[in-house]
Amino acid sequence: MAEGRWGESIRTDLAHEANELAMQRQGQQIPGVQTQAERKGPTEVTRVLIQTPEAGTALNKQPGYYVTIESQAFRGRDKDELESAAQVVAEEVRGFIRGLNLNDEAAALVVGLGNWNATPDALGPKVVEKVLVTRHLFYSSPPEKRGGLRPVCAISPGVLGITGLETGEIVAALVQKIRPQFLLVVDALASRSTDRVGAAVQLADTGIQPGSGIGNKRQGISPHTLGIPVIAMGVPTVVEATTIISDALEQMEKEKGPGMPGARQPAAQSARKAVMNRVLHPFLRDLIVTPKEIDVLIQDLSRALAGAINIALHPGVTPEEVFRYLD
Repeated sequence: MAEGRWGESIRTDLAHEANELAMQRQGQQIPGVQTQAERKGPTEVTRVLIQTPEAGTALNKQPGYYVTIESQAFRGRDKDELESAAQVVAEEVRGFIRGLNLNDEAAALVVGLGNWNATPDALGPKVVEKVLVTRHLFYSSPPEKRGGLRPVCAISPGVLGITGLETGEIVAALVQKIRPQFLLVVDALASRSTDRVGAAVQLADTGIQPGSGIGNKRQGISPHTLGIPVIAMGVPTVVEATTIISDALEQMEKEKGPGMPGARQPAAQSARKAVMNRVLHPFLRDLIVTPKEIDVLIQDLSRALAGAINIALHPGVTPEEVFRYLD
């Protein structure tokens, strides 16, 4: 969760956004943070490498490697564009897997975090429904019949309020029992930008903290807690109401005439904080906003992410076969 909310903090699960906010505060590149941006067609890929604990503290993120893939195709209804953006995500996931130095038959466990009864939080379970699971077939088939498939199993462990069990406890027990060689964890995230809600995918090698996007503190699912590599995949599906209002106030200040305090000047920032704290914060501090078309958005995103996962995990399967399977 990145510092900067009026009176407290602006919540964001995206390292790219946390870096933007930190640079905004300090007016310079954060020492120990390396960034790189590139475009792949209409898709923008931003890489953030947090190298030191001090840099992690500045961004309020674990040191590690984060990749953000942004495309409005994720929010559009164009099937071809969505599949093209999903293939960019698949390439990036493959890059994470290659970095683990594992062979193509290394077993993977896909975990879909979230509450299937709450649509903005149902992304993980919806993705798991579409993942091509092969572990039950892989070990009973001769090598020549495996067809370039990796042993993959998947689970949606639910949330504490439904199961009475910490998600991290369930995942740790599964890892101990079935011993996958790496995890791929999918979850809904929180953003500080309405433009990125439903339009950005973050990948990270640091694991994930279930519920952190809405302020809950839960047992982490990470290489540190599980002892195996964890690739985290998430899409922001919510944003705080206070963030939307503060952005609107900032935009109004930017459009003021000459001589008026600019949006980034201390006087303007102080005035905005005072308004947020005095009038809005008592009523809206816990209000989380999601798009009205979230049902359709989650369906499209789950198909795109499941497609990316299936392409990345199974080297013998083509994108055309994957998306035909999902149809």
